[in-house]
Amino acid sequence: MSKYRNRRKEEAEVSTESLNDIMFFLMLFFLIVSTLVNPHVIKLSLPNAKSSASQAKQPIVVSINKEKLIFVNNKQVGIESLETTLKNEASIKELPTIVLRFDQSLTVQDLVNVMDIGNKLKLKMVLHINHKPG
Repeated sequence: MSKYRNRRKEEAEVSTESLNDIMFFLMLFFLIVSTLVNPHVIKLSLPNAKSSASQAKQPIVVSINKEKLIFVNNKQVGIESLETTLKNEASIKELPTIVLRFDQSLTVQDLVNVMDIGNKLKLKMVLHINHKPG
């Protein structure tokens, strides 16, 4: 009889894996509910704007098509008058940005020529190349 008693050691086990999930969801629930009850819990001192009107930034668009015709805001200009046109357009804008729209068939030298003019005038430039899918 003593052989059987030594072999039968039963231990009680409690599985706690599901308790972790329940505690996580309870914690998440209370965090969400506590912020919904009082959304101004986090105190922030936000800066005030001096003027309430927001200014929309309108870029200066320089487009060059396949025929190497240059357009500044849909007005055709020559390469020799591009610098003065950009200077005039940039002087009436607060923070001028130039969007360069080039056809994909143009050479890199065409791009560099226009970027060189914008670089002389110290203007911010963004390149936009028209790609045809296929």
